[in-house]
Parts: sequence; structure tokens; C-alpha cells
Amino acid sequence: MSLLENSLQADRRPLINARIPAFKAQAYREGKFIEVTDKDLHGKWSVLIFMPAAFTFNCPTEIEDAADHYAEFQKLGAEVYIVTTDTHFSHKVWHETSPAVGKAKFPLVGDPTHQLTRAFGVHIDEEGLALRGTFIVSPDGLIKTMEVHDNAIARDVTETLRKLKAAQYVAAHPNEVCPAKWNEGAKTIKPSLDLVGKI
Repeated sequence: MSLLENSLQADRRPLINARIPAFKAQAYREGKFIEVTDKDLHGKWSVLIFMPAAFTFNCPTEIEDAADHYAEFQKLGAEVYIVTTDTHFSHKVWHETSPAVGKAKFPLVGDPTHQLTRAFGVHIDEEGLALRGTFIVSPDGLIKTMEVHDNAIARDVTETLRKLKAAQYVAAHPNEVCPAKWNEGAKTIKPSLDLVGKI
């Protein structure tokens, strides 16, 4: 059975709390070609940021935004993966020629076979490109948040950081939930029968 047939979208299951599929892909990272697999995501928090393609207009702005905040992701014990439908060779040239993309110290993952874009439900069949999808994956390989944009609308990585902190908080405090606009250090809610109808 192919990865596509095994993908999270094949049987239309919800992506949230679904396990990421097994995969193997080539990536470019700081002057080297590396292999990235699902096993690399296990044991730590991961942020997968899908983009339509290299050498587009909006994508470098998003990569630069992620690069400018990369130290914050690392402080939270999370790795960032940029994924496009190009090859790792294209990512090498993109990294070398774009000042914005050149700031990236995280893996630029190539997905020319579309195994990942299809598995995560962000593939555009008519174009062979990806939508702007962002997925936060827990250390045990479960998707905890997802955000998908029209390709004309770039994202703000500070919101991704906020969601990552919230996902980490509730993972460490399973009897609490993070309310709207929650930020690190703010009050949370402990669900109880007494609260029903009082919030």
C-alpha cells in the first residue's frame, strides 16, 4: 500500500491527534544534504511549515520570519521544517541566492513526489503545489494544531510560537485548557461541573 493510500486524508479522518505517517525525504540544511524521516520528529516537538514552492514571492518572507524566531523554537525544544514541492537541489540554490531564505538554519525539505503534501492534506492537485499549512507535532508523533491558508496570505510565526507554547502547556497539565488569546504565564482554566454556564 502506498503512502498516499495510507495517508491521513485517505480515509478522511480528522488530522488533529492523528499520528504522522511514515515518510522519508531529502532536505538541505546549512550547506549539506540530509535525510529527514518521521523518526526524526519523534521525541521532540516539531513544526512543519508547508509552502507552495521555492522562488515564489511570499515564501521568503515566511522563511525569514521563522529564521528570525528560530532561537525561540529551539529554546522550546522544537525543530522547524520548511516543506515545499521542490527538490532539495532547488532548496540549495534558493538558500544561496535569496538573502531571506539564506537566514534559515533549519531543514528545507523537498517533497517532489508530494507524499507529505498529500498526507497532510495541503496538496493542490491542479497545480502540483502546496497550500500554506502549519502543523505542530508532539514528541509522540501526534498532530496537535493545524492552520491552512490561501497561498496569497502569509503567516505570522509569533502565532505559531504561541500555539506551540499552549500545546506544550496542556501536554504538561492535562487537566487544564488554554482559553482564547492565552499567552505564556496567563491563567488557564480547569474544567469542572461548577464552571458550566458561568464563563
